[in-house]
Amino acid sequence: MVSRVWSLMRFLIKGSVAGGAVYLVYDQELLGPSDKSEAALRKAEEVVPPAVYQFSQYVSQQTGLQIPQLPAPPKINFPIRESWNSGIIKVMSALSAAPSKAREYSREGWEYLKERTKLGCVLLASVLKLHSPEGACGQPCCA
Repeated sequence: MVSRVWSLMRFLIKGSVAGGAVYLVYDQELLGPSDKSEAALRKAEEVVPPAVYQFSQYVSQQTGLQIPQLPAPPKINFPIRESWNSGIIKVMSALSAAPSKAREYSREGWEYLKERTKLGCVLLASVLKLHSPEGACGQPCCA
């Protein structure tokens, strides 16, 4: 019984963490325009290090342990908008070209199979040395 309660508690905790993450992404509009995503990243860069420092101070006061100061996070000057957009453009162009490429590759495969089949009929006729009007395989392709 205890194992069932524990597994239910684990499921509920994981579900609430996942739901909270989805809510946070939706609330901060992180999947919206690139400007808002960049602003949220800049805000996180400003807010997270002081919060981690305050939390470490709280833990050290409560437990009596000395937690060493974490090094400052590196400054990232990376154009997220350009890399995100180029990735999306490449994926969407591949998806838009997929039906025509699939048609092209299946046509090439069909032609290859037809050629191989015709070669097979000719080879069969030469091996069996059958000279009938329809050919060795009964098809007009071998004649």
